[in-house]
Parts: sequence; C-alpha cells; structure tokens
Amino acid sequence: MPVQKVSIVIPVYCEKATIREIVHRVGGVSLPLEKEIIIVDDFSTDGTRDILTEIQNTNPMVKILFHEHNRGKGAALRTGFAQATGQVIIVQDADLEYDPQEYPKLLQPILDEKADVVYGSRFLGGPQRVLYFWHYVGNKFLTLLSNMLSNLNLNDMETCYKVFRASILQQVQFKSDRFGFEPEFTMKIAKLHCRVYQVAISYSGRTYKEGKKINWRDGMACFWHILRFRFLD
Repeated sequence: MPVQKVSIVIPVYCEKATIREIVHRVGGVSLPLEKEIIIVDDFSTDGTRDILTEIQNTNPMVKILFHEHNRGKGAALRTGFAQATGQVIIVQDADLEYDPQEYPKLLQPILDEKADVVYGSRFLGGPQRVLYFWHYVGNKFLTLLSNMLSNLNLNDMETCYKVFRASILQQVQFKSDRFGFEPEFTMKIAKLHCRVYQVAISYSGRTYKEGKKINWRDGMACFWHILRFRFLD
C-alpha cells in the first residue's frame, strides 16, 4: 500500500514544561504526506492534562487520549497505535530531546521502499549534548546484548525514534507497559525479518533536574526484557 499518511504517536507523562512546544514542533514539520498527531497522556499529575485539554479544544490536527491511571510508556504507545490510521508510524517522546525536523530523513528509506523499520541513531555522528557517561555505557551494553540475540547490527537500540510500517502491528502484539517497549519492539521486528535501516539524528538530552525519567532500574529491566522477548515470548 502506498504511503499517504503518517501517524505520530506521542506518549506523555508529566511534561508540563515541554508539551506545548513539542506539539508546535511536530505540527510545524513539512512533509509530503498527510499527518496525524496522536497524544496519549499516561495520567500526568503536574498540570499536563489541563494543557492537553486546552490543545484538544483548539487544535483539530491533534487527537488526545487520556489514561485513567499511570500504566507506562509501552501501554501509552499501545493505546496510540490502536488509534493510528497512517500507513507509517513515528514514535515521538514528549520532551525536547529529539527533533521532529528530522522526520523527512527518517521516513525516506520507507518511502524509497528500502525499509520496513527505521531507527534514528544518536551514535552515527549527529550533534548531541554531552551528558552521562554511564548512561552511554549502559546503552552500548544493552544494544550489544540485543544485537547478539536478534542478529541485527544496530548501534542505538534504545532510541526513541522508531519509524515503521503500520502493517507490522497486524503481525505482532506488544506487551510491555514501561520502557521494555524498546527491546520488545527490536526482538519482534527481528523475528519478522523486517528490513531495518538506521539514520543519524541529533540528540539534545536532558538531566534529571530537567525532567529525565529513565533510571538504572529501567536498565536492569531492559536486560530482562531482551532475554524475555528473545526466548520466552
């Protein structure tokens, strides 16, 4: 099926400081495709929901869904995926670490009929803010383990930017509720033998003081999820 529409799915949890700007940036991206924006609020408690209600009432391009209790990023993505009507889906975090202006190059391998899935890699030479060394080490270790068990040669499995054909959702059922979505997605598209590309992206990481949420416990959980979705699922 030719690609006519792209669905941008944005999971949100307590992003009062950035939600208006990310909606503005995503909405402002120029693409040669129809575009829909689906935001899933995972029961934010900092005032984000009030802002989203305002956006919902004033911006017809944006569809907003609200969880009635906190369920995690993976659960929010499943809710958004179920509402997507585009032939291609882009996962976009609600913070400002990733730049929506890079959508065109993320989409290009799919539009060229070369890829089913595209990863936006933070480690292929794009500009990035210098931050936590041990996060970098942890990412590299988890990506290496994932590559060993999936037989893919990714260099940034944990990246937010995963762009994929919506038809993949008809072939797999995602189960992870939190950040386990990243290794689960990777293992499942590897089992499907999808054509995978990765492209360089910029990365403007933030500190914990600025609102970063992922922590060492999520890294340990990711280790388990790699093994789980390779051998047990």
